Amino acid sequence: MRLVADGYGPVDRGARRGSLSRVSVGHTPRSAPSLAGLCGNHAAVTIPLPHPTGRHRALLTAGRRRVVLTVGLGAFALLAPLTPGSATSAAAHPTGTRAAPGPAPHAGVPRPVTPAEARTDTLLRSLRHSPARLRGFFRDLPKGGDLHNHLFGAVRTEYLIKLAADDGLCIDTGTMTAVVPPCDTRTRRPAADARTDRAFRAAIRRAWSMQDFPPHRLGHDHFFATFDKFALVAGRHQGKVLAEVADDVAENNQVYLETMVQPAADATDRLADEVGWDGDLARLHRKLLAGGRLDRLVAAAREETDGVDAEFRAAARCDTGRPRPACRPTVRLIYQALRAGSRERVFTQLALGMRLAERDPRFLAVNLVQPEDLPASLRNYRLEMRMLAFLRTRYPHAHVTLHAGELWTGLVKPEDLTFHIGEAVRVAGAERIGHGVDFAFEHDRRDLARTMAAQQIAVEVPFTSNAQILGVRGRAHPFETYRAYGVPTVLATDDPGVSRIDISHEYQYAAVTYGLSYPELKDLARASLQYAFLPGRSIWQGNPTTTGYRPTPACRNETLGDTSPAPRCRHLLTTSPKARVQWHQEAAFTTFEHTGRRN
Repeated sequence: MRLVADGYGPVDRGARRGSLSRVSVGHTPRSAPSLAGLCGNHAAVTIPLPHPTGRHRALLTAGRRRVVLTVGLGAFALLAPLTPGSATSAAAHPTGTRAAPGPAPHAGVPRPVTPAEARTDTLLRSLRHSPARLRGFFRDLPKGGDLHNHLFGAVRTEYLIKLAADDGLCIDTGTMTAVVPPCDTRTRRPAADARTDRAFRAAIRRAWSMQDFPPHRLGHDHFFATFDKFALVAGRHQGKVLAEVADDVAENNQVYLETMVQPAADATDRLADEVGWDGDLARLHRKLLAGGRLDRLVAAAREETDGVDAEFRAAARCDTGRPRPACRPTVRLIYQALRAGSRERVFTQLALGMRLAERDPRFLAVNLVQPEDLPASLRNYRLEMRMLAFLRTRYPHAHVTLHAGELWTGLVKPEDLTFHIGEAVRVAGAERIGHGVDFAFEHDRRDLARTMAAQQIAVEVPFTSNAQILGVRGRAHPFETYRAYGVPTVLATDDPGVSRIDISHEYQYAAVTYGLSYPELKDLARASLQYAFLPGRSIWQGNPTTTGYRPTPACRNETLGDTSPAPRCRHLLTTSPKARVQWHQEAAFTTFEHTGRRN
């Protein structure tokens, strides 16, 4: 399987070869698992922010003055502490200097605050001058799921170095790329030398991640260049890599992961090259189906995933009495297609991914990966959106999430900033958007935001990645604007191994930068499960982004997370995988709010 970590191939070409598979987890430990800081300052950028109207309107301030905000489901930084039952939140900035206030969240039904939430918010504010305890707070905070995660980019660099040494691989000292033996002492140094040579180990770590990257430089090219350097290592140990990543998910108190992979990659490209391009998408699809060719790819992808799953379970000890934390989270897979490839390859990959999502419960969705600023990505963007629109008519049960708007001024010509998110939503029918950073430059952005809010199209927000790759952070980021319009937002990691962060860091960054209160952080965590592609009904009714997280009638009279719900609620939890992980998280919130610790 080919896995392009963060979906990025080499900056000059795009496609990367490897043999990485995505695995699904989702079981109990004894049987099966349930499938830092940012880069320094970037030049200040002023971007046009759309102005919400009517009940979306918030009171803004100039500069850094404090203001009272019009609040719907929370607030960004208010003047008084939270009180139980209040409609506004009041967390002081957890640490350091807070960002200037931004737009208030979408003004829906006011969010009540429970006494336990108010106490926890007071605790959060009390920790703002205690970095170690503040970090502990965010590590223990239940944080739902990570919906935007690339498997190769998620694994820790130190573990990759260990695998390279264990495999007897060499490091090309000119490029710091892992290569097969034979090694020598000059240009192809044994990776095992990193065990004893600290300088050599540090050099590999810097080449394979954003470690020590100069804070005054934009990290775009270095970030993308890392993946080819360790692709050989990760591709040999797909299941072990997943076990490490799932360990991190569990240790950061998350219960769910969707990670991106690409099984049967080489066979898929061979079929695409054999069939060739046909502008009639229906006819091209029929050619792929002819003689059972696409179904053979589905079988190959499933077989490859079976092998990765087996390696994962063995590495994580899921069938023993000593399971690793990796066995706890539910893990599902998103098939990634390489957007910078030839037209026939992109279409064939998307067709395989959507067919997989309908035939294998481990796969839920497709995504297009690789940088949007590559020439082929820009040239074929609209065509690829039409490909997805067509394939959705053939595979209506496959989900679609898309990297869209991972662009900024200086990377592309101005007109290329104006339509990527809109095309992903309106043409391709994306159900979630990854990054969405260039929203302020979109044509008809107000109508687009209202559409995304009405259709509950969530934006996956990896703050550190956006800062490292694009130099976009703080008030320049559209996070507040999306929230002002009622567009669902979920925090994600993208490539935490490369970025040298974890999801706890992203929640802490959000709280510090935007002055979020504990109830707002709690609802962000809830959103990460609400907008997951895990099948089944939710425990929440309606549109919780605008009306609040209100239990569905079946569970309305229950204590959330209770181990003995009434029959109607128990039936929902028994029949809905999504409801089960949500219920588990609510139990974790109860523990956290009463003890300040995780379960």
